[in-house]
Amino acid sequence: KEPETLEWIDSIPKGSILWDIGANVGLYSCYAAKARNCQVFAFEPSAFNLGLLARNIFLNKITSQVVIIPLPLSESLSFHTLNMESTDWGGAKSTFGQNYGDDGQPLDKIFEFQTIGLSMIDVVKLLRIPQPNYIKMDVDGIEHLILKGGFTVLQNIKGILVEIDEEFEKQLTDSTRYLKEVGLVLKEKRQSDMFKNGPYKNTYNQIWHRPFT
Repeated sequence: KEPETLEWIDSIPKGSILWDIGANVGLYSCYAAKARNCQVFAFEPSAFNLGLLARNIFLNKITSQVVIIPLPLSESLSFHTLNMESTDWGGAKSTFGQNYGDDGQPLDKIFEFQTIGLSMIDVVKLLRIPQPNYIKMDVDGIEHLILKGGFTVLQNIKGILVEIDEEFEKQLTDSTRYLKEVGLVLKEKRQSDMFKNGPYKNTYNQIWHRPFT
């Protein structure tokens, strides 16, 4: 579905620490662990996806390389609801603490549950999870909020792939500003051919890197 994400993972140095924020059922977490020998921290709050994520990690024999964090990320430590458009196994379209989806439009919510969200800074300070070398982020709409709450973490990464809907102006503007503020440079933006027409035609995987690293 997203060959550009697999190609980006192929460019990561072997043995890197990768945070997969919005891991879903673990396609990219598993690939990074197996293809690049990465230590992966897979963030996935959906109760409907966690079982499949754990099963895929187990079946691929990478339990020692992938750590599941079943909590959402946001800009700060807080209690909120995870609002969901789908309860399908492997489904997407959920958002933490907000009422909009990946395009910035109101979410057609059919399910919710309350949980704890935390910032990237909290993850390092409170959970003692290692600082990532690379981040892959696809959380359907609150990417800019997560970036806002991750300044000191982002200052030390070598690269990030983040999904952005360019019609969601605040997401695009804020995400760009936060990433530039920590010294990252936009290398390219790409999308799969299957998204070039239809509802996701303005959604791209942006690839940012730190020059000379």
